[in-house]
Amino acid sequence: MQYSVHAVSGQVVEQIDIRDDVFGVTFNEALVHQALVRQLANARQGNAATKTRGEVTGSTRKLFRQKHTGRARRGDIKSPLLRGGGKSFGPHPRSYRQRMPKKMRRLAIKCVLSAKASSGELIVVDTFGLVEPKTKEMAGILSWLGVDRSVLIVTAGPDFNVVRSARNLERTRTLPADLVNVGDLLSHRFLVITTDGLCRVEAMLGG
Repeated sequence: MQYSVHAVSGQVVEQIDIRDDVFGVTFNEALVHQALVRQLANARQGNAATKTRGEVTGSTRKLFRQKHTGRARRGDIKSPLLRGGGKSFGPHPRSYRQRMPKKMRRLAIKCVLSAKASSGELIVVDTFGLVEPKTKEMAGILSWLGVDRSVLIVTAGPDFNVVRSARNLERTRTLPADLVNVGDLLSHRFLVITTDGLCRVEAMLGG
């Protein structure tokens, strides 16, 4: 499939072939949803904890006798009915981790990439060519490329100048190609990727 490559000025400089098995996949909504839920679940710490009545510090003495006091028939001070007592059915540390086969994870990423390519939200640039970090220069580049919404910038590897130039821009995130994931792709409208980054993504997901 032919796709346009832009210069940082926004002009089309060439046409390149992109892999159909990465950028021409039919969108599978259920698979993408499952991959996103898995990613969000795996990001949870799961360290919320409460104490049961057996773990709360306090005496086990019955507060007052069972009958003839006109008060509720309760046991010790650690009862869940009392302030400072144990918690009934409260949360305890647990793992929310979900497993998903590697082929399914990769297919979900390819589905989102294909959707962005077909809708014109994938923008390929030859190189950013930043000599030094300049936020104003990066903002100008994105404006020339027609990016007016949230954007995910992907490079082949960690690029210090690109990261420093984009980190103060609103709704803008940078990632190396190896860390491309469903969550970041779905939470940003545009995907701006360098040609080297594109080759890296194709090598990672194709085949």
